[in-house]
Amino acid sequence: MHWHPLLADLAARYEVIAPAGAGHDGGPVFPANLPITTSNGADALEAQLGELGIDTAHFVGNSMGGALVLEMAKRGRARSVVALAPAGGWSVGDGEAKRVGRFFARQIRLARMSAPRLGTIMKRPASRRLALREVMRHGELMSPAEAVEFAAASLRCTVSQGTIQALREDSPQTVVGDLDRITCPVLLASPQFDRILPADRHAPRYRREIPGVEYRTLPDCGHVPMWDDARLITRMIVDFVDRHTATDEQASRTEGTPGNQAVVGA
Repeated sequence: MHWHPLLADLAARYEVIAPAGAGHDGGPVFPANLPITTSNGADALEAQLGELGIDTAHFVGNSMGGALVLEMAKRGRARSVVALAPAGGWSVGDGEAKRVGRFFARQIRLARMSAPRLGTIMKRPASRRLALREVMRHGELMSPAEAVEFAAASLRCTVSQGTIQALREDSPQTVVGDLDRITCPVLLASPQFDRILPADRHAPRYRREIPGVEYRTLPDCGHVPMWDDARLITRMIVDFVDRHTATDEQASRTEGTPGNQAVVGA
């Protein structure tokens, strides 16, 4: 659902795949015998792509999805990466993992308490904006039904408690490291008003350690910028993917065919 505002425009240009993450609403079951780590999440995403016959692709990810697509880049599976407010940019011991863990624990408690009244809460634009203020700048742009589903989906995530526990423990496995292994083009984009992963605390290490990374700020956007400014994010993705696409693939689109570009949104 995170990618819904962009899908139609992106699908008109590329083969678009938007898989739900393992353990997330609509996604495959996360293996019960495995710890919740970024690496294991990337393994699950690789398995999903393998089932679809996708070897390499242009990857776009937001939040935890941003961490996963950077992991895919480390594995040589990415032609390019657009990382929107990616998780995993903190450092062990800096306090950010624990803070984020506390934040998500609080949000889940609030979501459970408000679940019976979501229809009423999300009925008016002003109340949608207030209810969704932690995750986006302009929650009022969602319809009431979309806002209810967006909130309810978090309660159907089966890996939330394991993720919170890993964050509270400040586990090294929640950090995306070895960034020097990335050889594909990467665009790191930080929302101006990200209340969950503020750019001044979560972008610096990525900006230092990802080779050749490009960086930009997303004005008037919150943590999930795809809903705050769908046109801006779509245009940014298209510009970056097309800039890093081989000449023959560009020509195939010019001739009116979609080419063989796969864009994976995580």
